[in-house]
Amino acid sequence: MASHRRPKQSSQAYTAMVTATAAAAVAVSAQSASADPLPDPNKKGVQAQVDRLYEQATQAVEKYNGAKEKAGVLQKEVDALQDTAARKRSGLNDLRTRLGSIAAAQYRSGGLDASVQLLLTSDPDGYLDKASFLDQLSAQQVDALERYQSQQRDLQQQRGEALEKLKDLQDTRKELGDKKKEIQGKLAEAQRLLNTMTAEERAARSAEDERANRSSERVELGNEGSASQRAAAAFEAAKSRVGMPYVWGASGPNSFDCSGLTSWAFNQAGVSIPRTSQDQANAGTRINSLSALKPGDLIIMRTDLSHVGFYAGNGQILHSPKPGAQVRYESIERSGMPFMWGVRIG
Repeated sequence: MASHRRPKQSSQAYTAMVTATAAAAVAVSAQSASADPLPDPNKKGVQAQVDRLYEQATQAVEKYNGAKEKAGVLQKEVDALQDTAARKRSGLNDLRTRLGSIAAAQYRSGGLDASVQLLLTSDPDGYLDKASFLDQLSAQQVDALERYQSQQRDLQQQRGEALEKLKDLQDTRKELGDKKKEIQGKLAEAQRLLNTMTAEERAARSAEDERANRSSERVELGNEGSASQRAAAAFEAAKSRVGMPYVWGASGPNSFDCSGLTSWAFNQAGVSIPRTSQDQANAGTRINSLSALKPGDLIIMRTDLSHVGFYAGNGQILHSPKPGAQVRYESIERSGMPFMWGVRIG
């Protein structure tokens, strides 16, 4: 009966087989090492996180700009109130001196009780109500006392308003500090994530930004007429800043954030517009359709109105987009930010 068992291989044959198998494995390994590496599943995630942090930082920048502008206004109001209060205090002191002289003269003549001088400095409202006292004063003296009373009330009111404004100013400065910390935190976290990328990945990201910056030099703007003479002048000023870096909180002339660019450009045209994108969104006539925009119109982006730029014609926006970028032209469609509406400054 024939045997079905496989014959034993010789030791030489077995050695040859093992050697061939090992060689094949080495060859496969070498091919894998020389081929393009498999894509890192976290790479896109890191890039997206960095972009999201930059977006959050630019949104916080507009709130920072708003708080900074409010703090400036409040400081001016506080200064004005304090100056007014100082003038009123000086006038009140002069009037008190005159009333003191009147009281002293009448006291020497025996017409008034000595307590009048105390009343003059502590409770003018109280003694003005004393009919017996008023009967002894001339019309001129009564008028002086009434003016003293009125000025003292005004002074107290001025002081109260100044204190309220000072409190608002302190609260706004705290908000300013909080927003600054938030922005710096977002940018620091973005930098930390960038540092986790390989040198090649960082170089590729930088090259992509550089391509976007360079492409703006070759943008085709079309032949659309400007929205107005002032808008045209502002747009020309903004065009002269192409290539300037984005710096948060900056409003020119050599670095800008988004609303810093637009407010600076209109200022060059002799037009004052608000500092923040949210306030610029309501600074003129609203244009709801992209097709109705003209070069020089403002473009408001994002649902929270936290980005602004100039419509440049041919579906392009001229803006200062984000950290690490420069003032540049860019397709509105490819900007990654939803269009809300345009604003025409007359």
